[in-house]
Amino acid sequence: MKAKLGYLIPTRENIMSGEHSASTLLQRAQQVEQLGFDSLWVGDSLFARPRHDPLTMLAALGAVTESVQIGSAVLLPALRNPVVLAQQLATIDQIADGRLIVGAGIAADTPRIREEFAAASVPFEKRVGRLVEGFSLCRELWKGEPVTWSGRWQVNEATLAPLPAQTGGPPIWLAASVPVGIRRCAQFYEGWMPIGPDVQGFQSGLAILTESAAEFGRPRPVPSIYLTVCVDENEAQAEAMIDAYLHDYYGLPPNLMRGVQACCGGSLDRVTDFINQFAEAGAEHIILRLVGDHEVTLQLLAPLVSKS
Repeated sequence: MKAKLGYLIPTRENIMSGEHSASTLLQRAQQVEQLGFDSLWVGDSLFARPRHDPLTMLAALGAVTESVQIGSAVLLPALRNPVVLAQQLATIDQIADGRLIVGAGIAADTPRIREEFAAASVPFEKRVGRLVEGFSLCRELWKGEPVTWSGRWQVNEATLAPLPAQTGGPPIWLAASVPVGIRRCAQFYEGWMPIGPDVQGFQSGLAILTESAAEFGRPRPVPSIYLTVCVDENEAQAEAMIDAYLHDYYGLPPNLMRGVQACCGGSLDRVTDFINQFAEAGAEHIILRLVGDHEVTLQLLAPLVSKS
């Protein structure tokens, strides 16, 4: 397999099972790095899908690992003041010695997520504009020069410190599945992070990404994919485990979530073939969200990393 392989740290899953400790998550991260995986990822939510704070967790992951990339899959930047966020991300990138990837999205339109935005005093309908302008402001601040900004946020001749370890700041990968979002990714950002729903949909999106990047005169963003997998020799049981997981995770019908997310359960060969299909379709970085026994599954999938 020619793609890099990443692992989603189960910050949400541990909370779902009543486990609030962070130490087990950090230990798992170190084990995953030792297995040779390329990256570690954390999600983001306040009330809709409660979990550990992603920025705090990313700082901890950067401190307890040495070489693996760390990233958000995905961060909701619209919930945060970009001046504060710029300093937080710069600090995390320094802690991780330049290993940070900022995966970001606008959030799905569900009642619980709208409530989450309202609780944070952020207008849900303005989230796209806040994301684009907010990251533009972050990038100005990451240049290390005095910044004056007049928009949603007001900055007057301010200089940010520390600067990120990566010149110009960490790469920003946008989660987008619809054409307008994919074009936005091609115009402004360094990576593309869809969640499915299948190889054909990924290929169609990748074509839009490639064409749009050429239109904007920019390098094509790194194509990645976020996959949910469950390894079990009993295929029906594995698929049922994914359905139960999706229902518990989102509080929505599993068939609805499968319509927008790429999922696969079954034997190791079946899951491996599923992952490889996306690599062959052009995914350069694959992020795995695991259902079932994580420790066993990681051991089973580790040989894929050695082939990348």
